[in-house]
Amino acid sequence: MSASPASSHAVVFALVTVFLDMVGFGIIMPILPLLIEEVGHMDLAAASIIGGWIFVAFSLAQFAFSPLMGNLSDRYGRRPLLLLAIFGLGLDFLFCALAPNLTWLFVGRVLAGVCGSSYVIANAYIADVTPPEGRARAFGLMGAAFGVGFVLGPAIGGLLGEFGARVPFFVAAGISGINFVYGWFVLPESLTADKRRPFDWRRANPFGALMVFRRYAGVLPLLAVLSVFFFASSVYPAVWAFWGMAKFGWGAATVGLTLAAFGIVTAVFQGVLTGPAVARLGEWRVALIGLVAAVAAAAGYGLVTTLSGVLILLLIHGPEGFVHPMLTAMMSKAVPDNAQGELQGGISAVTNLAMLGGTLTFAQVFGRFMADDSPYRSPDVAYNLAAVLLVVTLGLFLIIVRRPAAKAREA
Repeated sequence: MSASPASSHAVVFALVTVFLDMVGFGIIMPILPLLIEEVGHMDLAAASIIGGWIFVAFSLAQFAFSPLMGNLSDRYGRRPLLLLAIFGLGLDFLFCALAPNLTWLFVGRVLAGVCGSSYVIANAYIADVTPPEGRARAFGLMGAAFGVGFVLGPAIGGLLGEFGARVPFFVAAGISGINFVYGWFVLPESLTADKRRPFDWRRANPFGALMVFRRYAGVLPLLAVLSVFFFASSVYPAVWAFWGMAKFGWGAATVGLTLAAFGIVTAVFQGVLTGPAVARLGEWRVALIGLVAAVAAAAGYGLVTTLSGVLILLLIHGPEGFVHPMLTAMMSKAVPDNAQGELQGGISAVTNLAMLGGTLTFAQVFGRFMADDSPYRSPDVAYNLAAVLLVVTLGLFLIIVRRPAAKAREA
């Protein structure tokens, strides 16, 4: 399809894509351990170890291939790469649904990492069709779509799992297929031919892609902030369920409800409050509020003693959802139209690597300080460490925004 003017389908499709992909991903979360048990003929403890390595395989594949997908979208347009990413994710779900052994599960998740760049391309798409002053709100809506999908996905997956460990994967594959067909017929191209650039392998590999952060002034410092932020905030997927069970005796239902509550709070802040907050305060101040909330929440989880206290902290935690869209919007303003895909691919590669490192680190910290032979036994140490790292993140951000150039860009 040749490039055409952006229509109302453009932003809507990008949002729907992220939402449906997250629903599809969320559907498999509660049931993946059971499928690993079934396919690998092992108990839950062994399945959890395999599940961790599957996460590593997925994240490394995303790190390696997200810059490639982003750069290809700068050369050939957003539409074909976005459709490829959706198709690849659906194929992954189908692989997992039909998997006769663990090798197939690994292949499927690696395939999802290779093609699972829909968020990367969708962000570049949003940057194409949205004026610079509207990108913070648009990226906030993307975050909201991500959050709502995260709320609905696990709930749907838990219900579907009652019909068998493979059923949620078939449903997730079907959702991706519907999204692909929808995009095939309604999605216009957002990057016109005159704004495309030649493909360069040096910029498309995960380390060469980092040059985009050096090539444009002000991007690299913001990336450093985002990287430390993602590393620290990965404490939540790493230990939340284990922490709740160890500290409060939560069951799976309570863990799921708290995750759903957090998803709703995040969606409200990102989808409803981002636009008004940016209009009133400006991007860097909204990001600052988010980082302060992140510090308070992580420290609070290490101190809280009741479920009601956790629920209050979830509300305090909400503004953290501002951080990613604000920093992404600030970086996108420093990069020309024909490098938005490269930028988003580079951001995805770095943040995936940061989350991978953070998840493994916090899981090890939690396990070490909950071991019977630990000299100091506590479920809270991972959150204490995360709070310290978030203070570092906040300090880095304050140093950056006080520079005259950064102030000029925000003026």
